[in-house]
Amino acid sequence: MKAALAVAALLLATTGPQPAELRLDGQPVQGGVLRGIVPPGTVSLALDGRAVPLAPDGRFLIGFDRDAAPVARLELRRADGTTEARTLSVAPGQWRIERVNLARPAGGPTEAFRRLREAERARIDAARAEAVDSDGWRQRFVWPAQGRISGRFGSQRIYRGGVPGAYHSGLDIAPGAGATVVAPADGVVTLAPPPMFSLEGNLVIVNHGMGLSSAFLHLSRATVRVGERVRQGQPIGAVGATGRATGPHLHWSVTWNDARVDPERLLGSAP
Repeated sequence: MKAALAVAALLLATTGPQPAELRLDGQPVQGGVLRGIVPPGTVSLALDGRAVPLAPDGRFLIGFDRDAAPVARLELRRADGTTEARTLSVAPGQWRIERVNLARPAGGPTEAFRRLREAERARIDAARAEAVDSDGWRQRFVWPAQGRISGRFGSQRIYRGGVPGAYHSGLDIAPGAGATVVAPADGVVTLAPPPMFSLEGNLVIVNHGMGLSSAFLHLSRATVRVGERVRQGQPIGAVGATGRATGPHLHWSVTWNDARVDPERLLGSAP
């Protein structure tokens, strides 16, 4: 009952009357998300020239990539043809950077593996980009699993000579093999096994609407199917070590369009 009231209160807080001018809730930061509302009469909104979806009540959500530029431009257009622009100063994120006195590992993927990954990435990108009708993006997210945090978003190794390795693109939670994974917010399943992916293993993607989506990697099994609507807290699978994983854990990544954002910035208190 308390959970239902909390969700109702949050939705009420995000469906009030539209203000007379563009309003933002929070401060832009690398890896973060920002919610806002446009004034009546707005017909379009763009971030750095890219269209931002608008809800019928004028609400919207934008995300900033882990490596987002320090300045972004938000521009709205009204029905009368006039425009309003807002320059946003994007604060730098605080990432765990490990500098190691080693050369970056040599070599790379084979041509066969590159072709395989191209096909897999195409499926993943299409699932993330699919437009769905969901208000999950309005909710305060809950933890998809309860356990030790074994890896945080944005962490990165810098090798000898200042050569950067790939940064960690999600949040790793290690509650033990077979632990239940739940949907952190309402959404629509746009990808689910089979088949299994080479790196991600059993992968489920839940699209929360407005370009915001969650991916759940390395599952031992999935309990949802493509096209299924899920509610916040609903089981969607179990923790595993499928794909390229050193042990059982959940890798949870979140994207807004093609920007990778920090899942912890969508959450409430720690588990």
